[in-house]
Amino acid sequence: MTKKIIAFGASNSKQSINKKFATFAANQLNDVEVSILDLRDFELPIYSFDLEKESGVPEHAIRFSKLIRESDGVIISLAEHNGLFTSVFKNLWDWMSRINTRNIWHDKAVFLLGTSPGKNPESNVMKISKDLFPLFGAHLVSSFHLPSFNHFFDEGAITDSKQQELFTVKLQKFQTYLNEN
Repeated sequence: MTKKIIAFGASNSKQSINKKFATFAANQLNDVEVSILDLRDFELPIYSFDLEKESGVPEHAIRFSKLIRESDGVIISLAEHNGLFTSVFKNLWDWMSRINTRNIWHDKAVFLLGTSPGKNPESNVMKISKDLFPLFGAHLVSSFHLPSFNHFFDEGAITDSKQQELFTVKLQKFQTYLNEN
């Protein structure tokens, strides 16, 4: 049975390097049906308790949550703004938490990625996410951060052999989990 995977970059930039990286990773998997999501297609008002009380949870948040629930796995490439999640991703997270409080990731297998223009071997948001995601229902199977995106990624591929080797090991861990579950 073909596994359904959703992949997205946790950014609303038209030129998101994280969306490019999530798409790249998803397309390396075998025997899966991939849906690439764009957070710009899930525009939401800024979460507030008062707004929720007045209008309920917006349809875009409900639809995004349903896509996660109906998938077998999720690939997320985290963008970082000022050391934390982008506001668009944090807002989506806040709205989804109103649907499924502590299980917004529906116990799905997650391959957590990140990349940035900077040379840091791991972003702050990646460090935070490794602890935070499992608390909200993510089965964190694997993670990988690609530093210096513009230096190590070109024409749809990782160009540095060491980074490619590390990525392949992490991707294979996710692929194996999908195949066995």
